[in-house]
Amino acid sequence: QSTVCEKIMELLGQKEVDHRQRKVLILSQDSFYKVLTAEQKAKALKGQYNFDHPDAFDNDLMHTTLKNIVEGKTVEVPTYDFVTHSRLAETTVVYPADVVLFEGILVFYSQDIRDMFHLRLFVDTDSDVRLSRRVLRDMKRGRDLEQILTQYTTFVKPAFEEFCLPTKKYADVIIPRGVDNMVAINLIVQHIQDILNGDICKWQRGAMNGHGRTYKRPFPEQTESSSVLAAGKRSHLESSSRPH
Repeated sequence: QSTVCEKIMELLGQKEVDHRQRKVLILSQDSFYKVLTAEQKAKALKGQYNFDHPDAFDNDLMHTTLKNIVEGKTVEVPTYDFVTHSRLAETTVVYPADVVLFEGILVFYSQDIRDMFHLRLFVDTDSDVRLSRRVLRDMKRGRDLEQILTQYTTFVKPAFEEFCLPTKKYADVIIPRGVDNMVAINLIVQHIQDILNGDICKWQRGAMNGHGRTYKRPFPEQTESSSVLAAGKRSHLESSSRPH
């Protein structure tokens, strides 16, 4: 999901814009991992802590932060160190934007958080692709292959099937093949551009926060615009699947 969001930012020309002036920004659920106890951190360093369980996230802080962003406030987002499994003292200042892309593996799991989004995207990628991306990512974080594969089979895959995959039903739009599906990504980019331009079109008649959602369908190789975005200057476009 992070690669899809980065691609959207690239196509919108927002990656090169100063972070204080961006109209579109990305936030990650990974920033909101809980502070671990000494015992939990010891398990994490051995690959024995389940970071893919809903209880691994500080949902109260996540909800408060998103609420403040929706209200147009400048917020401080936690910085998480994935090498030491620690929340750092430093924070990232996030300035108000018109569109917020909030990505993560379990962003649809909590109803309080799920209901904040105007458009819900589920990035549906092949399990082999998810695994290969995870291996490459975790090896860059200094972990050995055996630990990565053990953690994947013990925690990641079961958690995906139990917690992440069932939330697919809450998605308004399902994007098969992830970042390779440029048809879907270009449609999403066009929708964001319409928001930024202040255009009002038929998809803005859809109700927000889960009421009257009638556009839940995957993106095939289609060419027409899809009626999925709800009205509102500040829209949250969210992708949920793997690779975490």
